[in-house]
Amino acid sequence: MGIAPKNPKDEQEPAASAAVAPPIDGAKPTPKKEKADRGKDEEKEGGSRGKGKKGPLAPTAKAGAPVSTNPNFRYIIRVANTDLDGRRRTALALTGVSGVGLRIAEATCQLAGVDPHGLIGDLPESTVEQIEATLLDLPKKLPAWMTNEPRDYSGGDTFHRIGPDLETAERDAINQMKMIRSYRGVRHERGQKVRGQRTRSNGRTGMAAGVLKKAAKEAAQAKAKEEGGAPAAPKPAPAKKEAA
Repeated sequence: MGIAPKNPKDEQEPAASAAVAPPIDGAKPTPKKEKADRGKDEEKEGGSRGKGKKGPLAPTAKAGAPVSTNPNFRYIIRVANTDLDGRRRTALALTGVSGVGLRIAEATCQLAGVDPHGLIGDLPESTVEQIEATLLDLPKKLPAWMTNEPRDYSGGDTFHRIGPDLETAERDAINQMKMIRSYRGVRHERGQKVRGQRTRSNGRTGMAAGVLKKAAKEAAQAKAKEEGGAPAAPKPAPAKKEAA
């Protein structure tokens, strides 16, 4: 039975040297240090290789917003008195207009014959005007249930309000409810919930009753101290007369 070496590294060194493959066709094996240095240089040049991928180096940074090669590209598009980002897709950019959701935007692009996935900054001015005209003419081209005002109270017509017109119509409707003193109008005036929500825990307005009671009690005690005496004790109740 042999004696174990003092240092366990002495056993690992011969095994590591035996694992090195012999040179092929007179080529010299690449030292480990050179391989490590080469890997560091590759990371500096363009990032690290993807897992399981054989090919060019994968980019480390995420791809940003799409860039257009159109020389007439515009970064700001004006639609319905609203500035839209020209670097966004047409359907997504139209959702920046008040009263226009994703479904309405996609329907508008389809009616105007515009690609909803293309950049809105690449569209010429005539196409943008056509999109705006389509938005204003939506009640005639879409079913009433897709609009945000299927039936007007005054005339019974169908409208789809967008941009500043939506805010104006909403404000006028609230003022009308306040003027006729309807339940919703009174709730709007008081700043409370309008659609029947509970207000026991959420939506409370004003100061809590317990706080008011505590403040009144402290004020009464302070007033009694200023007068120089303790607060007067309550008078005892009169005794009941005994029956004869």
